[in-house]
Amino acid sequence: MTLTGIGDEAGSAIRSQIAAARELAWTSLEMRGIQVPGFEKANFHDIPDAAFDQAVAELEAAGIGVCCFGSTIMNWAKTVETPWETTLSEVKRCIPRMQRLRTRFVRIMSLKPVDDAFSIPKIVFDRVREVTQRFLDAGLVPVHENCMNFGGMSGAHALELLDKCPGLKWVFDTANPVFNPDRSKPRPWPRQDPWEFWQAVRDHVVHIHVKDATWATDRNDADYNWPGEGQGKVREILRDALARGYNGAISIEPHMVVVFHDATSKASNDDATRANFVEYGQRLARLIDEVRPA
Repeated sequence: MTLTGIGDEAGSAIRSQIAAARELAWTSLEMRGIQVPGFEKANFHDIPDAAFDQAVAELEAAGIGVCCFGSTIMNWAKTVETPWETTLSEVKRCIPRMQRLRTRFVRIMSLKPVDDAFSIPKIVFDRVREVTQRFLDAGLVPVHENCMNFGGMSGAHALELLDKCPGLKWVFDTANPVFNPDRSKPRPWPRQDPWEFWQAVRDHVVHIHVKDATWATDRNDADYNWPGEGQGKVREILRDALARGYNGAISIEPHMVVVFHDATSKASNDDATRANFVEYGQRLARLIDEVRPA
């Protein structure tokens, strides 16, 4: 089992991300957003080649591998109306970069549904299946995250997507069910139960993503917590995963200082995000020790 984390939660700058990994004595990171000196911040598969070369050199010099690409492929910022070429271009840029770093996993999603959607349209299955096959043909493993996307609408929707997209695997996010509606149930849709969702997909999970949250009814939004202190059933899910022999990566995404997909969230300085990231990783390590089978 490997502990890792989504790098940009430790700061935008590549050097801040590497510094956090070193402080935690981690040997890998999950790369998503990144800022390299002389270049604007962008996703790891979108930064210019010169910026990517520089990032790779700094990671290799630090002895830090990349266990997963946190791509923007078919994520919550795209819908079925998004030009398909946008997605294909991302896939084409991502594959050779993953191969260069010998990275096995890439996170993908399944496009953002409209607010009243309750089923997955055929075009989504077709697109996820094509993207999945492109990665599989390159010897890589796409992992779908339960988030604000068609596959994340409920455990039942996740299983339907997995069934119709052979070779697709799952990355389970413990906190996303806290704020996502369960569209498999009668309206008005209740928020999802993290434990119920986990039980539905756990046989397909090859990557676990830990964040924790508590629903704030007064704000109609989530507050983010230390691992095991929110409603994400982090403790129960990790105990179950380890008891079942899970030996993949467990990746952190604290969200406590800055929320990646919240345009209104003010980016904090890298020192604050890195300190939070390091403490989160340390707390998660202690929690795992507590729930690990004897």
